[in-house]
Amino acid sequence: MIRLRILLPTALLCGFTAMQAQQKNHDLGYDNTPQIPGQTWRVHDDKRPHPPKVAPAAVVGQPPADAIVLFDGKDLSKWVGRTRTAVTEAQWKVENGVLEVVPGKGGIMTREKFGDIQLHVEWMEPADVTGTSQSRGNSGIELMTRYELQVLESYEGVTYADGQAGAIYGTWPPLVNACRKPGEWQSYDIVFEAPQFDGEKVLKPAYITVFHNGVLLHHRQAFIGRATHARVATYAPHAPEEPLSLQNHGSVVRYRNIWVRKLKGYDQQ
Repeated sequence: MIRLRILLPTALLCGFTAMQAQQKNHDLGYDNTPQIPGQTWRVHDDKRPHPPKVAPAAVVGQPPADAIVLFDGKDLSKWVGRTRTAVTEAQWKVENGVLEVVPGKGGIMTREKFGDIQLHVEWMEPADVTGTSQSRGNSGIELMTRYELQVLESYEGVTYADGQAGAIYGTWPPLVNACRKPGEWQSYDIVFEAPQFDGEKVLKPAYITVFHNGVLLHHRQAFIGRATHARVATYAPHAPEEPLSLQNHGSVVRYRNIWVRKLKGYDQQ
Protein backbone atom coordinates (compact mmCIF):
# COMPACT_ATOMS: atom_id res chain seq x y z
CA MET A 1 0.00 0.00 0.00
CA ILE A 2 1.35 3.39 -0.96
CA ARG A 3 0.64 6.22 1.51
CA LEU A 4 0.83 9.80 0.30
CA ARG A 5 1.77 12.55 2.70
CA ILE A 6 0.74 16.04 1.61
CA LEU A 7 2.80 18.84 3.03
CA LEU A 8 1.05 22.22 3.13
CA PRO A 9 3.10 25.36 2.79
CA THR A 10 3.90 26.97 6.14
CA ALA A 11 2.14 30.24 5.21
CA LEU A 12 -1.08 28.39 4.30
CA LEU A 13 -0.99 26.44 7.57
CA CYS A 14 -0.52 29.61 9.61
CA GLY A 15 -3.41 31.27 7.78
CA PHE A 16 -5.71 28.34 8.49
CA THR A 17 -4.80 28.42 12.20
CA ALA A 18 -5.44 32.16 12.39
CA MET A 19 -8.86 31.75 10.73
CA GLN A 20 -9.78 29.10 13.32
CA ALA A 21 -8.78 31.47 16.11
CA GLN A 22 -11.03 34.18 14.67
CA GLN A 23 -14.12 31.94 14.62
CA LYS A 24 -16.28 32.72 17.67
CA ASN A 25 -17.40 29.98 20.03
CA HIS A 26 -21.20 30.01 19.94
CA ASP A 27 -21.74 27.66 22.87
CA LEU A 28 -23.07 30.62 24.87
CA GLY A 29 -24.97 32.30 22.06
CA TYR A 30 -24.72 34.78 19.20
CA ASP A 31 -24.48 38.52 18.65
CA ASN A 32 -25.75 38.63 15.05
CA THR A 33 -29.14 36.90 15.18
CA PRO A 34 -32.57 38.56 14.71
CA GLN A 35 -34.32 40.25 17.61
CA ILE A 36 -37.16 38.29 19.24
CA PRO A 37 -40.47 40.14 18.65
CA GLY A 38 -41.65 41.94 21.78
CA GLN A 39 -38.30 41.52 23.54
CA THR A 40 -35.05 43.44 23.79
CA TRP A 41 -33.02 40.28 23.17
CA ARG A 42 -31.80 38.53 20.04
CA VAL A 43 -32.46 34.83 19.38
CA HIS A 44 -29.85 32.91 21.46
CA ASP A 45 -28.44 36.27 22.64
CA ASP A 46 -25.01 35.74 24.18
CA LYS A 47 -25.52 38.78 26.44
CA ARG A 48 -28.86 37.62 27.87
CA PRO A 49 -28.59 37.07 31.65
CA HIS A 50 -28.92 33.51 32.85
CA PRO A 51 -31.60 32.61 35.43
CA PRO A 52 -30.37 32.46 39.02
CA LYS A 53 -29.86 29.00 40.46
CA VAL A 54 -32.37 27.88 43.08
CA ALA A 55 -31.75 24.74 45.13
CA PRO A 56 -34.90 22.59 45.13
CA ALA A 57 -36.08 20.87 48.30
CA ALA A 58 -34.80 17.38 48.99
CA VAL A 59 -38.40 16.22 49.37
CA VAL A 60 -41.13 17.06 46.84
CA GLY A 61 -43.54 19.64 48.25
CA GLN A 62 -41.08 21.12 50.73
CA PRO A 63 -39.93 24.74 50.23
CA PRO A 64 -37.09 25.45 47.80
CA ALA A 65 -34.16 27.63 48.85
CA ASP A 66 -35.72 30.95 47.80
CA ALA A 67 -39.17 30.34 49.35
CA ILE A 68 -40.74 32.40 52.12
CA VAL A 69 -42.08 29.89 54.64
CA LEU A 70 -45.41 31.17 55.94
CA PHE A 71 -46.17 28.24 58.22
CA ASP A 72 -43.56 25.72 59.31
CA GLY A 73 -45.62 23.94 61.95
CA LYS A 74 -44.33 26.01 64.88
CA ASP A 75 -46.21 29.28 65.25
CA LEU A 76 -48.31 32.04 63.63
CA SER A 77 -45.59 34.70 63.63
CA LYS A 78 -46.08 35.37 59.91
CA TRP A 79 -49.85 35.91 60.31
CA VAL A 80 -52.39 38.26 61.88
CA GLY A 81 -56.08 37.76 62.57
CA ARG A 82 -58.64 39.15 60.14
CA THR A 83 -62.31 39.98 60.64
CA ARG A 84 -64.70 42.09 58.59
CA THR A 85 -63.86 45.17 60.64
CA ALA A 86 -60.43 44.74 62.21
CA VAL A 87 -56.95 43.26 62.17
CA THR A 88 -56.23 41.34 65.39
CA GLU A 89 -53.92 38.71 66.81
CA ALA A 90 -54.23 35.42 64.93
CA GLN A 91 -56.24 32.98 67.07
CA TRP A 92 -56.15 29.73 65.10
CA LYS A 93 -54.75 26.65 66.83
CA VAL A 94 -51.23 25.34 66.23
CA GLU A 95 -50.66 21.80 67.47
CA ASN A 96 -48.42 18.91 66.41
CA GLY A 97 -47.14 20.88 63.42
CA VAL A 98 -50.64 21.60 62.13
CA LEU A 99 -52.58 24.86 61.81
CA GLU A 100 -56.29 24.46 62.53
CA VAL A 101 -59.17 26.82 61.85
CA VAL A 102 -60.99 27.81 65.05
CA PRO A 103 -64.64 28.59 64.22
CA GLY A 104 -65.71 32.01 65.44
CA LYS A 105 -62.16 33.40 65.59
CA GLY A 106 -62.04 35.05 62.16
CA GLY A 107 -59.67 34.41 59.28
CA ILE A 108 -55.94 34.98 59.14
CA MET A 109 -53.75 36.89 56.70
CA THR A 110 -50.03 37.28 56.17
CA ARG A 111 -48.11 40.20 57.58
CA GLU A 112 -46.19 40.39 54.32
CA LYS A 113 -47.80 41.49 51.05
CA PHE A 114 -47.46 39.75 47.69
CA GLY A 115 -48.15 40.25 43.99
CA ASP A 116 -47.23 37.53 41.47
CA ILE A 117 -46.46 34.34 43.38
CA GLN A 118 -45.98 30.60 43.39
CA LEU A 119 -47.83 29.19 46.39
CA HIS A 120 -47.85 25.75 48.02
CA VAL A 121 -50.52 24.88 50.59
CA GLU A 122 -51.41 21.55 52.16
CA TRP A 123 -54.85 21.11 53.74
CA MET A 124 -57.01 18.40 55.23
CA GLU A 125 -60.66 17.88 56.05
CA PRO A 126 -61.19 15.99 59.33
CA ALA A 127 -62.06 12.31 58.92
CA ASP A 128 -65.27 12.95 60.83
CA VAL A 129 -66.29 16.00 58.79
CA THR A 130 -70.02 16.72 58.90
CA GLY A 131 -72.47 19.03 57.16
CA THR A 132 -73.68 19.40 53.61
CA SER A 133 -72.93 21.63 50.63
CA GLN A 134 -71.07 24.80 51.68
CA SER A 135 -71.18 23.77 55.35
CA ARG A 136 -69.01 20.70 54.77
CA GLY A 137 -65.46 21.70 55.69
CA ASN A 138 -65.50 25.14 54.09
CA SER A 139 -62.43 27.38 53.96
CA GLY A 140 -60.53 29.08 51.16
CA ILE A 141 -57.20 30.35 49.87
CA GLU A 142 -57.70 34.08 49.28
CA LEU A 143 -55.05 35.54 46.97
CA MET A 144 -54.55 39.23 47.76
CA THR A 145 -57.39 38.69 50.32
CA ARG A 146 -59.85 38.85 47.39
CA TYR A 147 -59.48 36.11 44.80
CA GLU A 148 -60.62 32.82 46.29
CA LEU A 149 -59.66 29.25 45.51
CA GLN A 150 -62.18 27.11 47.37
CA VAL A 151 -61.32 24.59 50.08
CA LEU A 152 -64.18 22.16 50.75
CA GLU A 153 -64.90 18.48 51.33
CA SER A 154 -65.77 17.43 47.78
CA TYR A 155 -64.72 13.76 47.78
CA GLU A 156 -68.20 12.80 49.01
CA GLY A 157 -69.87 16.17 49.53
CA VAL A 158 -71.83 17.79 46.70
CA THR A 159 -72.50 21.50 46.17
CA TYR A 160 -72.80 23.87 43.20
CA ALA A 161 -70.01 23.30 40.66
CA ASP A 162 -68.39 26.72 40.97
CA GLY A 163 -68.26 26.34 44.76
CA GLN A 164 -66.69 22.90 45.17
CA ALA A 165 -63.08 22.24 46.16
CA GLY A 166 -60.67 23.73 43.64
CA ALA A 167 -63.21 26.14 42.17
CA ILE A 168 -62.45 29.77 41.48
CA TYR A 169 -65.33 30.63 43.75
CA GLY A 170 -68.47 31.75 41.95
CA THR A 171 -66.86 31.77 38.50
CA TRP A 172 -65.05 28.63 37.32
CA PRO A 173 -65.41 25.01 38.48
CA PRO A 174 -62.18 22.98 38.44
CA LEU A 175 -61.46 20.99 35.29
CA VAL A 176 -61.67 17.78 37.37
CA ASN A 177 -62.40 16.69 40.93
CA ALA A 178 -59.06 15.51 42.34
CA CYS A 179 -60.07 15.34 46.02
CA ARG A 180 -58.74 12.80 48.47
CA LYS A 181 -60.85 11.25 51.22
CA PRO A 182 -61.51 13.23 54.42
CA GLY A 183 -58.68 12.61 56.86
CA GLU A 184 -56.02 12.61 54.10
CA TRP A 185 -53.67 15.49 53.35
CA GLN A 186 -54.17 17.34 50.07
CA SER A 187 -52.03 19.90 48.25
CA TYR A 188 -52.59 22.98 46.13
CA ASP A 189 -49.74 24.25 43.96
CA ILE A 190 -50.67 27.65 42.61
CA VAL A 191 -49.22 30.21 40.21
CA PHE A 192 -50.99 33.53 40.63
CA GLU A 193 -50.59 36.66 38.52
CA ALA A 194 -51.82 39.84 40.19
CA PRO A 195 -54.16 42.17 38.27
CA GLN A 196 -53.02 45.55 37.03
CA PHE A 197 -55.02 48.77 37.17
CA ASP A 198 -54.91 52.26 35.72
CA GLY A 199 -57.17 54.16 38.05
CA GLU A 200 -60.53 52.39 37.88
CA LYS A 201 -59.62 50.60 34.64
CA VAL A 202 -58.48 46.97 34.66
CA LEU A 203 -55.42 46.78 32.42
CA LYS A 204 -54.87 43.08 33.11
CA PRO A 205 -57.05 40.65 35.09
CA ALA A 206 -55.71 38.29 37.72
CA TYR A 207 -54.77 34.82 36.44
CA ILE A 208 -54.34 31.53 38.25
CA THR A 209 -52.90 28.10 37.46
CA VAL A 210 -53.69 25.37 39.97
CA PHE A 211 -52.58 21.78 40.54
CA HIS A 212 -54.58 19.81 43.13
CA ASN A 213 -52.74 16.73 44.37
CA GLY A 214 -50.62 16.99 41.20
CA VAL A 215 -53.64 17.23 38.87
CA LEU A 216 -54.28 20.35 36.77
CA LEU A 217 -57.45 22.21 37.78
CA HIS A 218 -56.98 25.60 36.09
CA HIS A 219 -54.57 26.65 33.36
CA ARG A 220 -53.94 30.41 33.52
CA GLN A 221 -57.62 31.01 34.12
CA ALA A 222 -58.72 34.63 34.51
CA PHE A 223 -60.57 35.97 37.54
CA ILE A 224 -63.46 38.28 36.63
CA GLY A 225 -63.25 39.97 40.03
CA ARG A 226 -63.12 39.37 43.76
CA ALA A 227 -65.01 36.44 45.25
CA THR A 228 -68.60 37.07 46.23
CA HIS A 229 -71.66 34.96 47.00
CA ALA A 230 -74.62 34.70 44.57
CA ARG A 231 -73.53 37.75 42.58
CA VAL A 232 -71.28 38.39 39.59
CA ALA A 233 -67.73 39.13 40.69
CA THR A 234 -66.34 42.57 39.88
CA TYR A 235 -62.99 44.30 40.28
CA ALA A 236 -62.17 47.20 42.57
CA PRO A 237 -58.69 48.76 42.26
CA HIS A 238 -56.13 47.86 44.92
CA ALA A 239 -52.38 47.94 45.52
CA PRO A 240 -49.94 45.88 43.42
CA GLU A 241 -49.18 43.78 46.51
CA GLU A 242 -51.64 42.63 49.17
CA PRO A 243 -51.64 39.98 51.94
CA LEU A 244 -52.57 36.35 51.39
CA SER A 245 -55.43 35.16 53.59
CA LEU A 246 -57.02 31.91 54.73
CA GLN A 247 -60.76 31.95 55.20
CA ASN A 248 -62.67 31.00 58.33
CA HIS A 249 -66.12 29.79 57.24
CA GLY A 250 -67.04 28.17 60.54
CA SER A 251 -65.58 24.74 59.73
CA VAL A 252 -62.62 22.93 61.25
CA VAL A 253 -60.06 22.64 58.45
CA ARG A 254 -56.34 21.94 58.92
CA TYR A 255 -53.33 23.40 57.11
CA ARG A 256 -49.60 22.72 57.01
CA ASN A 257 -46.46 23.35 54.90
CA ILE A 258 -47.41 26.76 53.51
CA TRP A 259 -44.74 28.54 51.48
CA VAL A 260 -44.58 31.14 48.75
CA ARG A 261 -42.13 32.42 46.13
CA LYS A 262 -42.30 35.92 44.72
CA LEU A 263 -42.22 35.83 40.93
CA LYS A 264 -40.92 38.18 38.28
CA GLY A 265 -42.83 38.53 35.04
CA TYR A 266 -41.26 37.45 31.75
CA ASP A 267 -41.13 41.09 30.71
CA GLN A 268 -38.53 41.61 33.47
CA GLN A 269 -36.15 38.94 32.15
